[in-house]
Amino acid sequence: MKVVFHIDETAKWLETKQNVKNLLKAAPKTEIIVTVNGHGITGYLDNQNADFLALPDVTFHACANALRANEISEKALPEQVVIVPAGVLDLIELQEKGFAYIKP
Repeated sequence: MKVVFHIDETAKWLETKQNVKNLLKAAPKTEIIVTVNGHGITGYLDNQNADFLALPDVTFHACANALRANEISEKALPEQVVIVPAGVLDLIELQEKGFAYIKP
């Protein structure tokens, strides 16, 4: 199973974290990507999300457009975060590859 979670609002980080953890408990072999764009991009800078970002079975993507719009340097992000050119394009490409789309 492959799933992409979409965060575009800062307030959605906690709900997404809970959804991801619950999914991993129920289906531990699920391939999970979290794509973040819009104002949600600021969540990468919030220390409260550090445990979520440290989950070993989850890949995190950050929209380069959102980083620029929010004046956040790529260097400010945790090193495991993958920068993608456009979050919307990332979501489209992942869905074309068979990822289910979830937006908490």
